[in-house]
Order: sequence, then structure tokens, then C-alpha cells
Amino acid sequence: MPCLRWMAATTGALITALAGAAHAADMPHDRPPLPAPPPPPAIDWQNWGWYLRGDVGWYSGILGGVTGVPGFADPSNNKLGTGITAGGGAGIKTRWLRTDLTIDYASPAKYTGTSAAPNDVTAKIQSLAVLFNGYFDLTTWYRMTPYIGAGAGTALVRVSNYQNPAPPFTGAPTSSQWNFAYAGMAGIGWAVTPNATIDLGYRYLNVGNVKSPSDANGAMTFRNVGAHEVRVGLRWSFDDLREFQ
Repeated sequence: MPCLRWMAATTGALITALAGAAHAADMPHDRPPLPAPPPPPAIDWQNWGWYLRGDVGWYSGILGGVTGVPGFADPSNNKLGTGITAGGGAGIKTRWLRTDLTIDYASPAKYTGTSAAPNDVTAKIQSLAVLFNGYFDLTTWYRMTPYIGAGAGTALVRVSNYQNPAPPFTGAPTSSQWNFAYAGMAGIGWAVTPNATIDLGYRYLNVGNVKSPSDANGAMTFRNVGAHEVRVGLRWSFDDLREFQ
């Protein structure tokens, strides 16, 4: 019958169309492609480099106090004098961070205290400090960059020329010890050329407690030996860093 044949043909065409649509939906190549992952960030090797540094300066010594041997009064009016400091080091600089390893020598500062008469206790204290330091370069105006920093390490501290009318009397000529040392810094760097920077800064350095030469009674202790330093230096970079151009 014509009507039945038309219904069969229509139903077959509809089934064929639905099967084709389902098959197309299952085909992965018909789906939109996923976006490609972003490439990893490239390392900007032009904004880091090695540098050497050299510094000289003047310092004023400070003391947290002096403790004598048990059974005797502590010296009073304790003062630590001034001296010069010089040193050098090597480090790495990036756009805003610097780290370096430095060695600094401080010339002997004269200590005076009072035991029986004014300034009758004397000694000289000097140090050699080895520090690992980190600095934040804050920003740059007209090639001038202020910075803050801190450092930690060790120091060889030496006491010499010790004289005291009370125990401990003069014993060995000198006494030396290694101590933990730390520092805090602030200053400004001026890039005079793409590779040379003049550094003017302040540093507080603490080399810990130091003992005097001893006798049978023991030793006197200089507590929290430190210094306020004003320093000028030169940093020389071996890479033409972009921020200096």
C-alpha cells in the first residue's frame, strides 16, 4: 500500500539521521580543541650577575657592660673607642636582591674602665668578621638605589694589652675566640657606570661576649661588643645589568 510504504521510508530516514548524529557526537575530532598550556616563563639572564666589593670605614665601639670575676666589683664607666674597618667580598645581584660573602677587619679599639681609679682598667679589642649578607634594593632614582640588609656569620675577636689593678690581673698577653656575629645595614648605591656602583652605608655589627686574658681568679667578660660603622665602598659587576643601562 502506498501509505505504508511512505511511512516505512520516513521512519528509516529518521532512524538513519539519528544514528548519524549520535555517531558524530561520539567522534573526538569533531570536538573543539583544548587550549594549549602557556609556555614556562623564561629566565631573564640579563638581570643577574656576579660582583666584587671593597669597603673602608670608621667605627665607634659600643659595649653592653663588663662583668668582673666573682667576688670582685665590676668595672664602671666602661667605654670602647673608635677605629677603622676595611674589607671585601663577592656576591650575586638580581633586579632587587643582592647576596654576598664578606670579610671585614676592624682595627683595635681601646677599652677603658674604672676599678680603683679612673680609667685604670684598659685593653684593646679587635675583630675579623666573616658574614653572609642579604640586601633589598628598594627602588632607583637617577641611578641612586637605597637599600636595607642584614647579615650573620662568625667573628674572631681578640683582646690584647689588658691591664687591671684588680683580679684578673694581667695574664696572657692576648686572648682570642670565635663568636657568632650579626649585622644590620642601610645605605644607598650610586651607579656611576653600568658596572661600577659607589656604596655609602651604615652598619651595626655585634660580635658577642668576649673574655679578657685570665689568671687563677678567672677572666673578665666584655658583654655584647659591637660597633656603629660608617662605610664607603665600590661594587664592581662583571655583567652589564639591564637596570644600569
